[in-house]
Amino acid sequence: DWSSDVCSSDLFFPCDVSNADEIEKLIDATIERRGRIDCLVNNAGWHPAHKPIDDFSIEEFRGLLDLNLVSMFAACKAALPHLRKTKGNIVNLSSLVGTMGQLHGTTYVATKGAITAFTKALAIDEAVHGVRVNSISPGNVYTPLWQEAIDAAADPEACRKEGEAAQLLGRMGTIEEVGKLCLFIASEATFTTGVDHIISGGAELGYGRKSRQ
Repeated sequence: DWSSDVCSSDLFFPCDVSNADEIEKLIDATIERRGRIDCLVNNAGWHPAHKPIDDFSIEEFRGLLDLNLVSMFAACKAALPHLRKTKGNIVNLSSLVGTMGQLHGTTYVATKGAITAFTKALAIDEAVHGVRVNSISPGNVYTPLWQEAIDAAADPEACRKEGEAAQLLGRMGTIEEVGKLCLFIASEATFTTGVDHIISGGAELGYGRKSRQ
C-alpha cells in the first residue's frame, strides 16, 4: 500500500532495495501512478564501520554488495524499458572514495568503485536508446549516517571537526547540494552521459600527510 500522499506531487512507497522483487513492484507502481518514468536516481546505500579487511567477513561483503551495487543493477534493469520510451536518464550515487580509496573501507570502496564503472558501461549501451547514465561521487556530506559516526566517536566534537576539515571549503556538503546536482544532471545537463560528477568541496585536491609508517 502507498504509505502516504503528502501532496499531489509527492509520493512515498516503501521498498527494500536489496530485494529485486520489491524494486520491480516499485517501478510497476510508479508506472501505474504516473504513466511514465523520466529519471531514476539510485541513492540507497550504507557505509559499514571502518575496520581492516581481516575483520570483515565474506558474508558482510556479499551483503553490502547486494545493498549498494546489485540493487542499482536491478533498479536500472527494471526501469530501462520505460526510460527508453521517454529518452530519460539515470543518476547513480557513487562516492569520492570509489576512485581515491579510504582507510579501513575495503568493502565500501569496492562497491562504490564498481558503481562508477557500471555507470560508464551502461552509458555506452544505452546511448543507442537516447538514455543518459551518469554518476555522482560525493565527498563528506553531512547525513544521519555521518551523525551516527560522530556520536559513536570517542571525541564527537573532534570527529566532526576532522570531517569538516577534510574539505578545502572547511565544511561538509549538504544533502540539498547533492540533490540540486542530481536535478541539474537530470534536467539540464542534456549533453552529459557516462560522467562521474564529483561534489566534494575540494577534498581530493592537494597534498596531505598520508604516511602509514
